[in-house]
Amino acid sequence: MWGVLRGSGAFGALWGARAVSVLGDSLGLVALLLYVQASTGAAIAVALLLLAGDFVPGLFGAFAGVVGDRFDLRRVMVGCDLVQGALTVAMALVLPPLEVLLVMVAVRSVTAQVFQAASRSAMPALVRDDQLEAANSALGAGTSGLEAVGPIVAAGLFLVTDVRGILLVDAATFFVSAGLLARLPKIPPTEATGHSVLKDARDGLGYILRTAQIRVIGIGFFATVAFNGVDDVAMVFLAKDELRGSDSAAATLYAGVGIGLIVGFAILARYAGRLTMPVLILLGFAVSSAGNLVTGLAWAIWAALALQVIRGLGIAGIDVGVNTYLQRVVPPQLRSRVFGNLYGAIGLAAGMSYVLGGLLLQRTDARTTFVTAGVGGLVATAATAIALRRSGREEREPPVRR
Repeated sequence: MWGVLRGSGAFGALWGARAVSVLGDSLGLVALLLYVQASTGAAIAVALLLLAGDFVPGLFGAFAGVVGDRFDLRRVMVGCDLVQGALTVAMALVLPPLEVLLVMVAVRSVTAQVFQAASRSAMPALVRDDQLEAANSALGAGTSGLEAVGPIVAAGLFLVTDVRGILLVDAATFFVSAGLLARLPKIPPTEATGHSVLKDARDGLGYILRTAQIRVIGIGFFATVAFNGVDDVAMVFLAKDELRGSDSAAATLYAGVGIGLIVGFAILARYAGRLTMPVLILLGFAVSSAGNLVTGLAWAIWAALALQVIRGLGIAGIDVGVNTYLQRVVPPQLRSRVFGNLYGAIGLAAGMSYVLGGLLLQRTDARTTFVTAGVGGLVATAATAIALRRSGREEREPPVRR
């Protein structure tokens, strides 16, 4: 996995930029959650903060990728980091009331959506085609690992500073990331459409709808997340109500997926190339869904932790499979728009899962919610597999178009 980092200075710069900014994001999220909880004392305020960060960007997914397809990707990524850093500095200095904070978080999250689409689109220009699986795995391992330790680092920082201080650290990571990204080569757009932003956004969505394999994978991804995203909500109730665990035990369960992600990315960096990416995606859907199903049947905290590690393995498969497949098959002039549309839809699916899954949790219990999520995800996986077979996909993906 690390060979691709040593072999490509440009990819190493992208990896370092993503790792440092993801660490900052995880620090900032902890600080904002604690600030909102302390200043409002309302659970709904915390929920609104999470929706502003996760759900709102999905509403702009069709437009997020237009920026990357119109302008030099290096400039897009550097600009996005500078905007996010400036917004975070403003949050730290002002500590605004909830209404203003939600708007600032939403704007920053939409900017992050533009960055994500551009960074995923840039990968084929930074590494060879045969390195894409390893590069995506290395990027996932670095970001997931630092995201997992972020809350621990935040806890240590709170011993020496406050919310303002941590937000300023978060802002600094964006400026460091921008500096690293400035070392990338220029990645100009392959063609200028001359169309309006709305027309370009429509064309990106239209490409997905016209292309059978991508449409099927996108719908399957959406359905899998819509069923399984509720595990973030239900985990604490499973740990404390059904498994009679402590606060510490509940926090430990949330680490299970992160551990699985890191292990999964390390394995996939070595072996993912032996599978076609649609097969890896289906395996990811199935393993992540089955992980939730059996977590609902767990008899002890340690068993639930182990099963969530397995779920993390599946999520790593989805991440590497989807990103590598799209980087290979989507024409470069549409790549950012496809990524923007797809991951925007996934954000909407996660928000839907929080709401509908939360209602199910309220009416039943955590075990029923986990089992329902897992069964629904497995049904979605089977339907996706059948649809892919009917679409007549090729056994191997076509080579990447640079």
